[in-house]
Amino acid sequence: MSVAKANSQATKTNAATGDAQIKSLIALIDVLTALVAEENAELAKGLPASRLKQVDEKNRLAEIFERTVAECAAGTTTLNVRDRLLREQLLERILKLRAAMDENLVRLRAAIEASNRRIEAVMQAIREQIAAVSPYGASGRVAARAVSSGTSRSA
Repeated sequence: MSVAKANSQATKTNAATGDAQIKSLIALIDVLTALVAEENAELAKGLPASRLKQVDEKNRLAEIFERTVAECAAGTTTLNVRDRLLREQLLERILKLRAAMDENLVRLRAAIEASNRRIEAVMQAIREQIAAVSPYGASGRVAARAVSSGTSRSA
């Protein structure tokens, strides 16, 4: 086999490997985007963030995606995308994921604020209930109780 032919074969093999990596990354992004969209729909219904079933899987996939991006940024992994269509698909998926994650961030913040309001309402009710039955006033002294006094006309 000639050197040129061997180089050509190696280039084709590297391109096929790169395409497979890109397709795998696109599949990962698609699954992650679908999970985030599902979570966003549940958050839109008012479900608390703590009750969402997608959280663990979303975190697992996001970790894989972040690791891949970090490896590319560090130069330890290169994703050679020679196919223009495949490159466009990857960029399109990344933009969709970014939009879904931006919405997710807004919805999670709203869910956290709603949870904080619920917690504060419960705490306020508890404080009011304690204050109503406490024998002590705000100064720490025994509170004077209102005593009903009336006069009796029958003697």
